[in-house]
Amino acid sequence: MSSKTNACRILDGFRIPYTLHEYGWDEDQLDVATVAEKVGLAPGQLFKTLILKGDKTGVLAACIPGDHELNLKSLAAVSGNKKVEMVPVKDIQSLTGYIRGGVSPLGMKKKYPLYLHESVTGMELVSISGGRRGLQIFLRGEDLAAAAEGKLVHIVTLA
Repeated sequence: MSSKTNACRILDGFRIPYTLHEYGWDEDQLDVATVAEKVGLAPGQLFKTLILKGDKTGVLAACIPGDHELNLKSLAAVSGNKKVEMVPVKDIQSLTGYIRGGVSPLGMKKKYPLYLHESVTGMELVSISGGRRGLQIFLRGEDLAAAAEGKLVHIVTLA
């Protein structure tokens, strides 16, 4: 198994149980459906982390189930912005320390406001990026909510 990532170290610090799952990845297949199939979960169990910028608050993150789409208007409203937009892919690494396809809601190089979809607390098993491509962390939804210290909100529409 590979060395621990910042996301793993945060979970260890909270003494939260988790398992690591490595998979072969391809630059052109970083989508949720492909990753879910490779790790044996339903797309709704994979929580994807998106990095955005609000017109009033600046950089923020949203973590939502993979079978849903982010509702930008809802996120803007709960985050105190008039509008939010995705940051360009080229800026993700400098902002978070992670690259596209490996962004974890845990262990970013700066602690941005995190908005976590409220459904996470009712899920026995969810998966988040382990902080690099090809590595997923499986844990309980409630444990993710506790470790991520995010605001639980309804910010999605069905994909």
